[in-house]
Order: sequence, then C-alpha cells, then structure tokens
Amino acid sequence: MMTKVQKTEEQWRAELDPEQYRVLRQKGTEAPFSGEYDHTFEPGTYHCAGCGAELFRSETKYDSGCGWPAFYAPAGEEAVDEETDTTHGMVRTEVMCSNCGGHLGHVFPDGPAPTGMRYCINSAALNLEEE
Repeated sequence: MMTKVQKTEEQWRAELDPEQYRVLRQKGTEAPFSGEYDHTFEPGTYHCAGCGAELFRSETKYDSGCGWPAFYAPAGEEAVDEETDTTHGMVRTEVMCSNCGGHLGHVFPDGPAPTGMRYCINSAALNLEEE
C-alpha cells in the first residue's frame, strides 16, 4: 500500500500556485471554459498537480461541452477517491486524488460508454505529461 502524501497547509501554499491551492486544497472551482486542459486532446497522462500521482489517461478524455476537462474513467481503481458533497444546495459526488486528498472536481452519471460517467475535473488540479 502506498503511503499517502501529508503536508502542512504552509507546505501546500509554498508548493502550489494560488489557483492550484484554491482548487486542490480549498475545494475551489475554475470558471467554466477557462482551464488549460478543457480543449486539450494530446495523447498522454494527467497527473495530480499537487503530488504527481497518475489520475487520468488521454484515451478516456472527451469533449463533454461542460466547460471543464471531462473523462469517462480514472486511470485506475485506486487513482481517485469519491465522497458525497452537499455544498451549494446540491448533492454531488466529489472526486479527490487518492494519494494526497486534493480536490479534483465532481463525477456525474451522464457520460459516454463504456462507463456512463463524466469526471468533470479542474485543469488547475492536473498536469499533462504528453507522450
């Protein structure tokens, strides 16, 4: 079992830019259609901007039109954690990096085959390693 990343808030603030910190550590959301990876479809692997863990692969990315990068599946069963989010008067499923606990976005049951899921992820939470 992999050891989870644990850092103080001061360490996170020092290592992340302000937008990454706001999204990953304070559960913020980018403005729709503003993120670096919304319309990026180069082959590669998307890693957590906080800890570098592999989260998503480009072959599962698709253009959902939602304004954020969308994937129909994480890179593996252990890549992300999910929990119920009841903020903003809604009930949604929050997606977090299973390695460092960083907030990534939310998942919805309206995606394409084969999973039917739409992982709606903030670009600020991701780093693309192109192939």
